[in-house]
Amino acid sequence: MSNERVEWTGTPSQMQNLGWFISCLLLIPIPWAIWRWLVVKNTVFTLTDQRLSIRRGVFTRITEDLELYRVRDTRLEQTFFERLFGLGEVILFTSDASTPEVHLPWLKDAEALRETVRRLSEARRDAKRVRTLESGGGGHPDVGGHDALD
Repeated sequence: MSNERVEWTGTPSQMQNLGWFISCLLLIPIPWAIWRWLVVKNTVFTLTDQRLSIRRGVFTRITEDLELYRVRDTRLEQTFFERLFGLGEVILFTSDASTPEVHLPWLKDAEALRETVRRLSEARRDAKRVRTLESGGGGHPDVGGHDALD
């Protein structure tokens, strides 16, 4: 990431653990809530003008990179609970064989992040002169693909 410009960095919201935290007061031992907090705290998403880097892990760290020119489509999902707190999940559909879908859950300002990813991925495809070949529904069933039995 030497000559890349960082556009956004974030972590998932701890609101995803609210149920666990409440249940720790009633049933589950507190160390479990601490572990859940650590897992979320040690998940970091970094978006540059060239790639999305996902770093996770408390004891063992795993870092995955997704080159932005591979992003084919985006989707924003928000449950009612997430909308109450201004959170959402950004889903990226990619042409990457190892990670055809990338989920970025429980994020603040998810709509703005989705738009930023869309803009940067288009710019990256233009810079690398990469074009995608559309066939069927784009690889995921929610985008109008047809089964062989249709």
